[in-house]
Amino acid sequence: MILLNFSHPITDEQRRVIEQMTGQRVDIIMIPSQMDVQQPLAPQMAAMVEAAGLTPEQWQTESILISPPALNFSAVALLAELHGRMGYFPPVLRLRPVADSLSPSFEVAEIMNLQKIREEARKKRYPGGR
Repeated sequence: MILLNFSHPITDEQRRVIEQMTGQRVDIIMIPSQMDVQQPLAPQMAAMVEAAGLTPEQWQTESILISPPALNFSAVALLAELHGRMGYFPPVLRLRPVADSLSPSFEVAEIMNLQKIREEARKKRYPGGR
């Protein structure tokens, strides 16, 4: 599995948990996600996604997990860009602060299956079926 990390570095412990949760070996590609908020975000995000170095075939066939950027507008632009390249919403890694930690640290909270969330929401769009 390829983890495209647009956020803080993933620790060895976080990687171990991700591999345990997914049942797959994880290769991490770190992609800096600093945005110039004075400029349009879409072209900046497209450039960041290009920095992953994946081919069009890889976008559509590889098992890809996303650790999104913290800036909310960047995260939504990223998801739109990725959906266009992949044809579906990728799963997203969610980290949470470790309770009562002396220094800020984060643990893996869940892997969110965005495509499944989308499919469940579509059922509410046409509750009687279509």
